[in-house]
Amino acid sequence: MASTAQSRIKSISYAKYGYLFILPFFLVYCFFQIWPLINTFILSFQGNASHTGEFVGFDNYQTLLFGGDGRSLRKIHTQFLEALGNTVILWVGNFIPQILLSLLLAVWFTDSKLHIPGKGFFKVVMYLPNIITAVSVAALFLRLISNQTSSAVNGIWMSWGHEKFDFEGAKIYEGTAGWSRGIVMFIQTWMWFGNTMIMMMSGILGINPSLFEAANIDGANSRQVLTKVTLPLLRPMVVYTLITSMIGGLQMFDIPYLYHSDKNAINEHLRTVAIFVYENFHVADMKNVRYGYSGAASVLLFLITVVLGIFVFRMNRDADEARKKKERRALVKEYKKQQKLAKQGGIV
Repeated sequence: MASTAQSRIKSISYAKYGYLFILPFFLVYCFFQIWPLINTFILSFQGNASHTGEFVGFDNYQTLLFGGDGRSLRKIHTQFLEALGNTVILWVGNFIPQILLSLLLAVWFTDSKLHIPGKGFFKVVMYLPNIITAVSVAALFLRLISNQTSSAVNGIWMSWGHEKFDFEGAKIYEGTAGWSRGIVMFIQTWMWFGNTMIMMMSGILGINPSLFEAANIDGANSRQVLTKVTLPLLRPMVVYTLITSMIGGLQMFDIPYLYHSDKNAINEHLRTVAIFVYENFHVADMKNVRYGYSGAASVLLFLITVVLGIFVFRMNRDADEARKKKERRALVKEYKKQQKLAKQGGIV
């Protein structure tokens, strides 16, 4: 009797209660993430303004990518292409110095030969901008360097007898974009290089120390250790950083949207795809709302992100490992084929 009771107790499964605990997360995720994503795809096939809710097929995509006959359609097309170009320029302009600076600092802080005093303090200080909200950072730089006469740089410039300098629209030299792009690139680099530095440091510390010791015994200098040992083994972390930075960069919104002195005008050099989506979705006059263009632009941005992510991943994967994996799959397939033929032939 005791054994029967014990077997019944052992047969009771409490796994179902685990699903009850994680159920709230999935409900919230589906309601606030999955459904808006599905609804965005639906809106991308619907009309705009007075035709909101009407099915228009791929007209929104055609307008964004190729324009149309009407003046308003050509304007939407031009704005979208300019926004896409601004997005790529702003992301590339802040990612390259960010990854170089982060990698340099990570190598310095993890080098056992360098006895840098106060490493922990510098790490914390460099990471601090990442935890400051974008609104606070934008307000800080508007007070530091902007078109406002109360900004620090313009105040000093005007105290020297010059007129107010147009940082948000002036051109550095003929044929280039304005100062505003450079300032936003600097802000993005300043905000995120600390986070990237921490990830690079974690990747370097994960490398087997015996490899560095062997390189030192062989007489390799610091540059050779960096190029022959550190960078090749740090490749997975660099790829991860590149993909995550690309996803965040293509969705860039807060700093480009907030960095302008005029409350009613967005700097055209800073209008990203995310800002384009917001401007067409949030219109004061509901009769002119353009949900279709916003949805189509969001879907196009999603597809561009997916394609670029796959491209970066495939370009940076280990070719030898991919070849070995393919060979293993072929061997398994051949083995299963031989087993099937053996069974059909009556061989056990």
